[in-house]
Amino acid sequence: MGSSNHDSRHSLISANRVEGTTVYAADGDRLGHVEEVMLDKATGKVAYALMSFGGLMGVGERYHPLPWSMLTYDVDKNGYVLPVTKAQFQGSHSLEAKDGVHNDAGWRENVHDYYSATPYWFTHPGSMT
Repeated sequence: MGSSNHDSRHSLISANRVEGTTVYAADGDRLGHVEEVMLDKATGKVAYALMSFGGLMGVGERYHPLPWSMLTYDVDKNGYVLPVTKAQFQGSHSLEAKDGVHNDAGWRENVHDYYSATPYWFTHPGSMT
C-alpha cells in the first residue's frame, strides 16, 4: 500500500462513539454535545446529529437537529465544529424532546434552509455520495 496523508483505517467511527462528542461554534464556543445520530432508513445516510444544548442534568435541555453535512471534525478540539457563531446557532430550530425529530418534509427543509445546507436527500438514486 502506498502512503498518503489520509489514513483510511481512521476514517470510520461507530455511531455510539460519536454520541457524547462536543460540538463547537465557528467562534470556538462550546454549543453542546451529540446526543444521537439520525440515519435515513431507506438510504442509510447520516441525516442529522441531534445535539443537546443547555439545561442542567437533563432538565430544561433543548435538542437541535444539525445537518450532518455541516459538521466538521476537528482533531485538535476532539469535537465537531458547526460553521456558525453561537449567536447564529441560538436562532436555530430546536425541540424540547429527543423524540420530536420526525420525517415531515417542511421540518427537514426548514432545518437545512437555516444552515444553508444541501439536503441529504438530494442525491441521485444509486449514487454512492
